[in-house]
This record gives sequence, C-alpha cells and structure tokens, in this order.
Amino acid sequence: MAREIKTVAVVGAGVIGAGWAARCLHRGIDVVVTDVSADAERGMREVVSNAEPALNQLSLAPRKEKGTLTFTTNLVEAVSKADFVQENAPEREDLKRNLLAEISKHAAPDVIIASSSSGLLPSIIQADCIHPERVLIGHPFNPVYLLPLVEVLGGEKTGAQFIEDAMAFYSSIGMKPLKVRKEIEGYISDRLQEALWREALHMVADGVATTDEIDQAVIYGPGLRWAFMGTCLTFHLAGGEQGMRHMLEQFGPALELPWTKLKAPELTDQLIDRMVEGTQQQAEGYSIRDLEQLRDNCLVSIMQSLRSFNYASGKVLKEDDEKQYEETTGSIEWAPGDDLSQPLSLHSDKVHPEWVDYNNHMTESRYLQVFGDASDALFRYVGVNADYHANGNSYYTVETHINNILEVAVHEPLKVTTQLMGVDDKRLHFYHRMFNARDNSLLATAEQMVLHVDMNAGKACPAKPHILKTLNVIMEAHNKLPEPEKLSRQMMVPPAKK
Repeated sequence: MAREIKTVAVVGAGVIGAGWAARCLHRGIDVVVTDVSADAERGMREVVSNAEPALNQLSLAPRKEKGTLTFTTNLVEAVSKADFVQENAPEREDLKRNLLAEISKHAAPDVIIASSSSGLLPSIIQADCIHPERVLIGHPFNPVYLLPLVEVLGGEKTGAQFIEDAMAFYSSIGMKPLKVRKEIEGYISDRLQEALWREALHMVADGVATTDEIDQAVIYGPGLRWAFMGTCLTFHLAGGEQGMRHMLEQFGPALELPWTKLKAPELTDQLIDRMVEGTQQQAEGYSIRDLEQLRDNCLVSIMQSLRSFNYASGKVLKEDDEKQYEETTGSIEWAPGDDLSQPLSLHSDKVHPEWVDYNNHMTESRYLQVFGDASDALFRYVGVNADYHANGNSYYTVETHINNILEVAVHEPLKVTTQLMGVDDKRLHFYHRMFNARDNSLLATAEQMVLHVDMNAGKACPAKPHILKTLNVIMEAHNKLPEPEKLSRQMMVPPAKK
C-alpha cells in the first residue's frame, strides 16, 4: 500500500459504521468515528462492545494491542487526520454525493475514500470530489467485524492503483475483497439477496408462507450449502458426474415455469403488518443485542468449522491467522550470532478477560493455548512458516505434558521461554516455561514432542535440510543448559504400602 494505515475515519456511526470500527480496532488500528448526531455515540459503542466476545473467539492468532476509539461530531477533524476514510451514510445518492465531496476537501490527496454503499454507482457519487481517483466503493456485509466479504469497485474516475491499495488494506484486516469488474447498481451480492428478498415478500403477500417458514426453508436447506459452496458450485454438484451441463439440461426447462416473481410486490399496509408480526414472533424473548450475539456465535462456529477444512470463509480466516502470527512473532527468525546461551524467549501475551474462570484466574485450556502459541513461535523461528506450510510440510504435536504451578489473574503479562531437548530428522522435543512477566514467577511448564509431517501424504517424513540445520545449531547450544526439574515427569499415585 502507498500509505501505511494507522488511523481510519469512520463517517457515520450506525450499525455498519460501528462494525467497521470494531474490526479495525481489533486489528490495532486507531479509529475516529464521526456522526452529525452526538447521540449516535452511545449505540456505536454498544455495538463495538457487543462485538468483542465474538472477535476474541474468532481468531486463534496472538492479539495485537487494540486501537484507540474516539468520537467527534466534527467531520473535518475526523477525516483530516485519517489514513483511510470509510463512509457509511444512509443510502441516498444526493446525500452521499455531497458528503463525499465535503470529505474530499479535507482528507489528504492520497487518502482513499471508500463508501459502504450497497448499490449506488461510484461514478455518480464521486462526481463532485476533489481527487476523485481515490474515491471508490467498499461494500461490506453485516456484521462487518465478522463477515469477510467486501465488494470493491471504482467509478469512471477511480485510479486502478487506489482500487488495488483498498483491496490490500481490506485483506490486511482479515477480509476477502471481491473486485466487481463492471459498474452496476447493486453490485453482485445485493442483487442476489434482492432476488431472494422479493420472492419472500411475494410469498408472504400471497399467504403462501410466514416469515418463519421462509427462514426455515433457508436455514435447514440451501443456507447450509451456501455458507461454503454458493449457488453455482452447488448446482454443479446437482448434475452428478456430468456436472453443470447435465444439471442445466435436466432442470433448465423449469426456468420457463412461473416459479418466481422477480418484480417486487407492492408494499401494502397488510404486507408490512404481516412482515412485522412474523419477525416479532420469531424474535420473541430476544433483544436486538441478544440476537446479535446469537448470530455472532453461530457465525464464529461455522467459520471455525470451515477453517479446519481450509475452505471458503474458513480459508480466509486461516490465512489471516497466519498473517497475524507473522506480524506478532514472525519477525523473530533465527540468524547466525543469535544468543543461544539461554532458553529462547519467543512468545509473550497477557491474560485476556475471556480467559479467566469464576475465580478470575486463567482457566486451564488457556495454558495450553499459550504454550501452543509458543510452539508456533518456535516453528517460525526455525523457518517453519506460511511458505513452508504451503509446500505441504509442518510439525504436528503428538504428546504434551503440562504442569500448573501458580494461578495468574486477568490482565497479568505472560512470557514463555523454550528449551530444545532433542532433535532428529522427524522428531522435535522441547520444554516451555511460562512466567508472569511482571514478577518473573514461574506459572506453568509444558513438555512437548512434535512430529514432522508431509501434509499431502498424511504421514511422517524428515524435515527439510535447512530446518534441521537450524534446529541442530540451537540443540548444540541448549545441550549445555541445565536439565529442567520436571522433565519427563511421570504422573502417578504411589501404591499404598502393604
């Protein structure tokens, strides 16, 4: 990117603007939110706070320090200090056109101005801007802080490099930018959603189905497939071994049947009442914030599940985790001359609020998480990084022994040291110590054995020569260190004396 993005101005503090703020803050970016109404700050901060639990569960990577959040009703103050501007005003062409023109007067000439418009043509809303070449569409999906898709398209005056820079920025905050190749109202996803929405309105208006029945028809059927395979690939599978061609030959004639009514129905008072009554019944017993958290928890669960298959939104999540690991600890790589006279110090963190149990101390599963992160830091230190994984090689854990020594409270700083205990061509044996970084007290230890694996073949194999060379250099130095007290400790209850 031509400009490092340290501060983002979010113009408009509604649901979408608050979602952008939550996502950017979580990635360590400072956010200035501006809105014409001072009352908008309360709702914005509620959404940001409500997003925290889901964001903390979504990624497995070590976290950066969160960015700072400020609010102002002064548009000029917000955009003049920004490295990137994301506008989120109501979907009215005249309003957005005037607002973008005003933003362009005060944002630096090289600062991208992106509109969260869900359907307006960028050529029209950029028409009155100064330096219109940096004005484009960055259309997200709610909740912005979880869903990775952002549609990116420029107008007639948008520069190609600004589009590429916007996509690079969105990628850097864990999103999946989709470049829309042709300027068209509604872009891609909203046109698809609109078709389904119009059919739903027709069915409610005609008394065919209630809002709940329509949602059930999606939730328990095609919606599950759409989460990872979309429409086209799903229908390709419907054609069997002959794929899409057979599917179209078999079901194509149905396109001539009057199954759908794409023209929107008239929004009569009766239809509005049916839609309102139906959705109120569906939401009975839940507040909006309750439903937001339910939605977020379900989305996190689906995306984490897809992550294990390295597919669809799960693939985006996995790749983003890799990038975050590289950003937080990946810069520490072995080099000749490194001090190996002590155990390696490669990973640090803190006890996050959601890591603690009812006693306000870190729960036991988080000890394993911290040690796992320390193991990953060791791997990257010796060269087992994203490129190494992309070539089908990795280390898999086969055994872990954890000794819990002291409790540690919320917000306490943590550091982990790592001592190599044994290396051969396929196996790596090492020992972690976790300390409270504030007073250097020993909190826990973990002994691990890992096995080098060819992920494509699904079996153990020798590590690559450059990895083994680095490990053996470290091992030679660590052989001189004292043996850890709890090394290979056996867990047992001594037999009772006879």
